[in-house]
Amino acid sequence: MIEQPEIKIKQLRELKNYTQEFMATQLGLSTRAYSKIESGETQLTINRLNEISSVLGIEPMEILGFDHKNIFTNCTQEGDYNTMGSSSYSMPDKLLEQYELRIQQLESEVLFLRTLIK
Repeated sequence: MIEQPEIKIKQLRELKNYTQEFMATQLGLSTRAYSKIESGETQLTINRLNEISSVLGIEPMEILGFDHKNIFTNCTQEGDYNTMGSSSYSMPDKLLEQYELRIQQLESEVLFLRTLIK
């Protein structure tokens, strides 16, 4: 069974010894709003996943692929952990769609900015 990203976010936050208050402040949210993300009451978007991963100092895919059972073999004494291989998880279809849409949006922005530069 693959755990939900919200559960993984909480586990990673706790591994970094970050509080919900710290995360909320970094994301510009109230503590309650951030708590709703971790509890799954608020739907996690690709943009919010990117913001959270940035605060945690990891790649979004590492949140999706994080498995707390592997932490003892992948964790350093500094609390960092090694990047896990892509075979250790699968991406939910909805999140993949959001990710692909975001890529298309960014590609459009790049094209637009290139035309402005010319």
